[in-house]
Amino acid sequence: MRLLVTGGLGFIGSNFILHTLEKYPDFKITNIDAGLPGSNVKNLARLKNKKYSYVKGNIINKKIVDNLVSRTDVVINFAAESHVDRSISDPRPFIDSNIVGMYSILEAIKKHKKKLIQISTDEVFGSLKSDSAHEKFPFNPSSPYAASKASAEMLVKSYVTTYDCDAIITRCTNNYGPRQSPEKLIPKVILLAEKNQKIPIYGTGKNIRDWIFVLDHCDAILKILFKGKKGESYNIAGKNEINNITIVKKILNIMGKSKELMHFIKDRPGHDFRYSLDSEKIYNELHWKSTYSFEKGLERTISWYIENKEWYKNISTKENDSGFLETR
Repeated sequence: MRLLVTGGLGFIGSNFILHTLEKYPDFKITNIDAGLPGSNVKNLARLKNKKYSYVKGNIINKKIVDNLVSRTDVVINFAAESHVDRSISDPRPFIDSNIVGMYSILEAIKKHKKKLIQISTDEVFGSLKSDSAHEKFPFNPSSPYAASKASAEMLVKSYVTTYDCDAIITRCTNNYGPRQSPEKLIPKVILLAEKNQKIPIYGTGKNIRDWIFVLDHCDAILKILFKGKKGESYNIAGKNEINNITIVKKILNIMGKSKELMHFIKDRPGHDFRYSLDSEKIYNELHWKSTYSFEKGLERTISWYIENKEWYKNISTKENDSGFLETR
């Protein structure tokens, strides 16, 4: 099978490529990535495989996308601007990548009659006081980032209905694991704790997210690739709802660091309190389930960052005005 992975130098995309080629060495994967914030060439530096090729390019470039889609079987779109704080300060790049880029891909799969798996987010449903969002739950995005991802979903749905495109949407809860940018919660806490530096925490630290180890997410996408139904959407959850302050304490405990490193800072604008997905559909219909407990995944993640200092040695972990994010 020939796969076109967009945004494959990013956290989830790179893990997906490595995991897929390990499980299915006969697959051929082409990766297009523009090298924007969140991408890291080191993520796939060790990949010396004739089944893998990299194209530097942006998905808003319709000519490049059309050419690549014409030579593949399935497009898996990980490419997205995903830093919520940056979307608040400047929404334009998020409109370009997450909406205009989505349009470029949809036009190409319509023209060449290819399959698309669009990787979306639980943030399209907004903050939930109780219960969990199922696949038909109404959108209620809070940030420009979340709104751009919701818009991309609506575009995908319209191309399925209007043009009979073969497309599937996935929404996942917070990922964690190796190769995640230090601007995100778990890696930033690990790297700051390793250096015995202050760890910034938004507000009270009581904001809740559901967490899933990145390889569980990758397996869910593969399950959807083989068994998912055209036009459907699937929620993917780890069933690990934990607040931020508990996660920070768990990391400090595993690393043997003092809780005095925690430093509370002013909350960010529009900070959603709780995200939660109902993933019974993928559990019951496709028979997927997560395999990593949060503790097992967290220990593996901490070990990876401790053992791979070369990967992040030139990446700053200094506290800035916006603290850090808890999103993927």
